[in-house]
Amino acid sequence: MSDTLIRVICRNAEIKFTAVCTTELVERARQIHRTLPLATAALGRTLSAASMMGRELKDDNGSVTLQIKGNGPLGTITAVGDCDGCVRGYLQNPAAELPLKPNGHLDVGSGVGAGYLMVIKDIGVGEPFTGTTALHNGEIAEDITRYFAESEQIPSAVALGVLVDTDQHVKQAGGYMVQLMPGATDEDITRLEQNIAAAGAFTTMLEKGMSLEDIARTVLDGFELEFLESTPIAYRCGCSHAKVTRALISLGREELSRLRDEEDGIEVTCQFCDKIYKLSKEDIDVLLIAASGDSETAE
Repeated sequence: MSDTLIRVICRNAEIKFTAVCTTELVERARQIHRTLPLATAALGRTLSAASMMGRELKDDNGSVTLQIKGNGPLGTITAVGDCDGCVRGYLQNPAAELPLKPNGHLDVGSGVGAGYLMVIKDIGVGEPFTGTTALHNGEIAEDITRYFAESEQIPSAVALGVLVDTDQHVKQAGGYMVQLMPGATDEDITRLEQNIAAAGAFTTMLEKGMSLEDIARTVLDGFELEFLESTPIAYRCGCSHAKVTRALISLGREELSRLRDEEDGIEVTCQFCDKIYKLSKEDIDVLLIAASGDSETAE
């Protein structure tokens, strides 16, 4: 299945559903950041969540940033989801490893550790909205569920999964997000909880060959479904030479002058895609002139 995002609503209940298959983009992230399985699973879950949350935004320039700051060996995990569902991300320690849990699964919770989840929603105008909640167990899906309950007062159920093969490549990845809108009845909630329990793990459903539409029908069994969209998604980094130079100018003349003294110019590496931008001393001279102009304007 190609990487895809679907959105569904229930005609006879106040429930909305989003699901993503992210196998290819999580594999792309693994290749870029050279992650070992534990980091692949943690970053992949976060990317899947960011994709679904980014698609919820109404503004064409909007984005959602998820930052998971735990005290476990993985360090900080960052993922950015754009309004079209495309994502990018990185984590602090891609080579972190831990023993498997007794059930043979990767111990993402211990890899993340205790800490907090920060969600930054930027719609392109005004100050971004920021919400922060304590991590529930570091498994990411439950942590995002808690965020929705505490910061946005939206009862939700989030399922995320990454299945890593024996050769470390990503075999299956994705997740779903079910949210209750005002007016959902106790009967609807009970039925939904039973469906979710019976459905099982998200990656298991993908392994069975189920499509996202099949998964929606399983999780929302007994409800009347309306499929709103099915759209392709991908790992996408928006870095460019222009953005790098703007970032360097913002450092100010003093820091730029220090960088100019480096023997062979400087190299700037994008955290999201590992692309390297090389700037010579002559390039930095141009930036110093631009920085001088910014300073005069500010005065």
